Amino acid sequence: MSLPAEPLYIAALGASTPVGRDALSSAAGVRAGISGFAEHPYMIDTAGEPMRVALAPWLDIDLQGNARFEALLMPAIEQALEPLVNRSGSNLRVALVLGLPSARPGLPADLQVALRHSIGTAFPNRFSALAVLEVGHAAGVLGLHAAVRKFASDAFDACVIAGVESYMAPETLGWLEENEQLHGAGPLNNAWGFIPGEAAGAVLVVRERPLAALGAEPLGRVLSVGRAIEQNRIKTKTVCIGEGLTAAFRETLAGLPSGAKVTDVYCDMNGEPYRADEFGFTAVRTKDSFLSASDFVAPADCWGDVSAASFPLAAILSMAAGPKAYANGAYPFVWTTSETGERGAALLEVPLIGRA
Repeated sequence: MSLPAEPLYIAALGASTPVGRDALSSAAGVRAGISGFAEHPYMIDTAGEPMRVALAPWLDIDLQGNARFEALLMPAIEQALEPLVNRSGSNLRVALVLGLPSARPGLPADLQVALRHSIGTAFPNRFSALAVLEVGHAAGVLGLHAAVRKFASDAFDACVIAGVESYMAPETLGWLEENEQLHGAGPLNNAWGFIPGEAAGAVLVVRERPLAALGAEPLGRVLSVGRAIEQNRIKTKTVCIGEGLTAAFRETLAGLPSGAKVTDVYCDMNGEPYRADEFGFTAVRTKDSFLSASDFVAPADCWGDVSAASFPLAAILSMAAGPKAYANGAYPFVWTTSETGERGAALLEVPLIGRA
């Protein structure tokens, strides 16, 4: 998708994850390979083993439902809004796009309504528009795609792209096991499932002129974003060969500067074989645009599967890598895939600081 003539920059980051309570500590935790995995305090799987989960350790396990999602999300949004908490930012038109999980057992039916209310209470009159996408993993990229269109029509000056997930409801964990998606380490467990996680992420995307007015230094730039639908989905009697993901990749890669290659890849792969297979097909078709398509970062090995928080958290990892001088280059690429078929990818650019 082509972007507006005026550049779009990422100006601030926010996160709360099992390995950190803000964006930079979470990024440092992933870089260090810290694992947030733990045994669930009371949920036992059908093999008699404690369920393995990635819990936010500062939250009491008895905090459930809407309140748990709120406790994860609000700090991430607050962090992402920090550049606007001054006089020059008070008049900016700011939107919020919030990614949530798709419907499932254990997910509160009124989650969207509750979070809209909480956001309005915590940040009164801050957001001129608020949209919610309940599609899980790809919600953040789809939210960015929608925001780009609104930026082009001068609908707002800045937009927070946020997402939140928590699989910790007992009904949700039981449902994952019934669908053979819950990873377990015992001999009778499923080694090919995933570790359920919980986290929130948020990135503040700002147009060039408002960014200059704020006096803030950009952390990165959005170059392009693509989306597609995969018809052959998990939990159906079909075989996925990556056609939807390939379409999203190709649309996004059209924004790669001439002669450049994608240098760093961040994704939401979580250990499930179908995700790896889908990416394998896609990587073969698009490999010429990558420095090394197989050299990717999949942070689910640290904070578990975080579904709707996947894109903003992956973007945070890419924004941290450039200034810390461990990025492979200036062009990170983030891709995410939802069980409901949505596929998305975004190409970013980060400044490389501290290099010769």
